[in-house]
Amino acid sequence: MAGAAQGDSDEEIVGINVTPLVDITLVLLIIFMVTANFIVKDTVEVDTPKAANGGETVQGPVNIVLDKDAKVFFDGTEVSEAELKTKLDDALAKDKDTRAIISADQVLSYGVVMHLIDVVKGEGIVKFALTVQKDAVPAPATGVTP
Repeated sequence: MAGAAQGDSDEEIVGINVTPLVDITLVLLIIFMVTANFIVKDTVEVDTPKAANGGETVQGPVNIVLDKDAKVFFDGTEVSEAELKTKLDDALAKDKDTRAIISADQVLSYGVVMHLIDVVKGEGIVKFALTVQKDAVPAPATGVTP
C-alpha cells in the first residue's frame, strides 16, 4: 500500500498511487452514462391555445428570401428594396441584436446576393446567416468558362 509506513523508518513518501482514484472516476463515469438515458423524458406535442392579444413577443431573426426572379421577400411578403430597408429599421428598433437569415435561389448571380447582403449590413444588422441545402446538387453553371 502506497504511503504506508514500512517499519519504523522516517523516510519521505516519494510516490502516490493514483489507481484507486482512476477506478473511482471510471465507476462514476459509467454510472452517469447509464443513468443519463433514464433522466431524459419523452416529449409530448401539445396544441397550444391562441389569443388575439398575446402581447409583445421576443423578436426573432428576420427571414429574407431572394427568389429566382430576384424578387425580395421579407418574412414571406414581397417587398421593394426601400420597403426592405424600412422593415429592417423597424426590426432593429425592436431589438438591437436582430439577426437575419438570408436565402437565395442558386441560379442568381453572386452580385445580386452580395447586393442584398450589403443592404442588410447597411441597415445595421451585422449578424446574419446564409441558408444552404445539405447534399444538394448545384445547378450547372451557364455562360461561365473556367
